[in-house]
Amino acid sequence: MKKMLQTQTSEESLRLENQLCFPLYACAKEVVRQYRGPLEALNLTYTQYIVMMVLWEHGEMTEGELGKKVHLDSGTLAPLLKRLEKAGYINRVRPESNENKLFLSLTDEGENLKERALDIPPQMQGCIPLSEDDLILLRDLLNRALTCMSSNQRR
Repeated sequence: MKKMLQTQTSEESLRLENQLCFPLYACAKEVVRQYRGPLEALNLTYTQYIVMMVLWEHGEMTEGELGKKVHLDSGTLAPLLKRLEKAGYINRVRPESNENKLFLSLTDEGENLKERALDIPPQMQGCIPLSEDDLILLRDLLNRALTCMSSNQRR
């Protein structure tokens, strides 16, 4: 990125076509839009779907642990978790022994939803029209960037 910026004039650096952040933003927004239809059948938003995937994979955890895995803060997670609880998919428990921690677990209905969610990945398989090799490369690059960005935030 520095090399790209070093060869650009200051005006060129403000062109949308020269931005890395814009295609990332636009692609993410488009992928989320494409998920909307299939997820409506599960009564989930994309962010709720991500939360449910983490709970299906890891089981009971605290809100803080979940937040780290999905890169969301408590202010964003709290209303989302309340909606999932109201839908009957999760339990939120704050034990008297440790009122600072909110424990999350799946209800039977939330566990059963996993079976219906198995249809989502095959439906979404072609939503990014790239070769399998390019998709793997893109995923790996984005994961590497996210890891680097996350570790830079902690410093």
